[in-house]
Amino acid sequence: MDKILIFFNVLFMGISSMYRWNRAVYVGKFQPFHLGHLECVKYILSQARELIIVLGSAQYSHRLENPFTTGERIEMIRAALSEANISCDRYMIIPVPDTNGVHSIWVSQVISYIPKFDVVFTNEPLTRRLFIEAGFKVESIPFFDREIFSATEIRRRMLEDSDWEKLVPRSVADVIKSINGVERLRSLALSDKVKR
Repeated sequence: MDKILIFFNVLFMGISSMYRWNRAVYVGKFQPFHLGHLECVKYILSQARELIIVLGSAQYSHRLENPFTTGERIEMIRAALSEANISCDRYMIIPVPDTNGVHSIWVSQVISYIPKFDVVFTNEPLTRRLFIEAGFKVESIPFFDREIFSATEIRRRMLEDSDWEKLVPRSVADVIKSINGVERLRSLALSDKVKR
């Protein structure tokens, strides 16, 4: 019996030591979740046993820069990670509202919404600075064709009726189509102002 217990302890220690970190954080708005985001998640999960995906700006939707609701973004992320065969027990998605530009309290707000973590993965300069100043370990993520894998670029292509679907996982495109997301974005771009 002792030999079996020792075997499982060694096995567990071997599995847990495969990762540099126990739990990591990745913050984003994911408007929408795209192939670059997916590559970031895969990279982080190669470094950490578990990932907290913080869904930032959770209170915003139906705006040009934030067209999708929190629930829709959660659906996109879950669908994309499922399509990529990433087990749902390796990550959690937690929405966190903004602090309306009061950056000095933003990290405290994030911490109050999520479980304890070891490291933050980000390339976003403000997020990096705020977590470093709060005393957290922050790691960079390799860029994956950043010039095209950008939510801004995808929204631009949606507005211009250009090929946006190749920049997102197929399952994310399906979610966007099911909610008429492109039509929503285009209607948000309309104006009732008189042109002079």
